Amino acid sequence: MDQKDPLTTAYIALGSNLGDPVSVLKAALISLGRFSSQPMRVSSFYRTQPVDCPPDSPSFINAVAEISVASHTTPEEFLSVLKGLEISFGRQPKTVHNAPRILDLDLISFGSEVRDSENLILPHPRAHQRAFVLAPLSELNPELVLLGQSSSVKSLLEGARDRDSVKIME
Repeated sequence: MDQKDPLTTAYIALGSNLGDPVSVLKAALISLGRFSSQPMRVSSFYRTQPVDCPPDSPSFINAVAEISVASHTTPEEFLSVLKGLEISFGRQPKTVHNAPRILDLDLISFGSEVRDSENLILPHPRAHQRAFVLAPLSELNPELVLLGQSSSVKSLLEGARDRDSVKIME
């Protein structure tokens, strides 16, 4: 890539609650880093309680990655990359809503892009309500204001009703 190509900053939420979630996220981050044109920034890992999941679902390990992609890449192309990574890690098609999963990659934001299609909504429609996204995202960019919001992710986290269920891992 030409060093003068403009870059787009994308935020990706990562989660896992099957197998060895910490190892899964570490391996997924290595794979994800191959798509970043600049050094990738990654939050700490957080242990979180499942939200809107079937009863007895195991806890999640969550993180957020900030990557820089060539600006000619579309959000749809990048989402396809994320879905391919999930499949390569053994993610199965959904049979139960929010069932436990080996790897979940959600595109939270992609520069200033806005989408509202069957396959992609940007920014992510529930990111601003979920402490398991807001806590690691706030670690990377506390003053970020997601498109469509008037408060920073740090302020949104302070007001999140589930913020006490998100614990940074030592």
